[in-house]
Amino acid sequence: QVHLVESGGGLVQAGGSLRLSCAASGRTFSRYAMGWFRQAPGKEREFVAAISWSGGGTYYADSVKGRFTISRDNAKNTMYLQMNSLKPEDTAVYYCAASMTKLTRRGDEYDYWGQGTQVTVSS
Repeated sequence: QVHLVESGGGLVQAGGSLRLSCAASGRTFSRYAMGWFRQAPGKEREFVAAISWSGGGTYYADSVKGRFTISRDNAKNTMYLQMNSLKPEDTAVYYCAASMTKLTRRGDEYDYWGQGTQVTVSS
């Protein structure tokens, strides 16, 4: 069992930056990959970024590549998503997730999810 809690969401102007954090507790000794997903009103959940347990492997959605950076600090049991050059279309609830098996872009291959944090980008 892994418990995930996101923080750092809020309101920001277009072109601005936010850093999301995801604090993990429970079986943090396991070799889990982690990822970020987002869901905007009326839209399906969308993959954003993922990172391997070691941090040596990363995946990004094309829509955020070059603007967002995923990272993790296992000593602090925390994952981050640095979001720069934010656009109104980035507005969504952002979810942190953990996979017990592999680095993946698929939401159905993640085992644990946080409650989400709202990111709103004004135009």
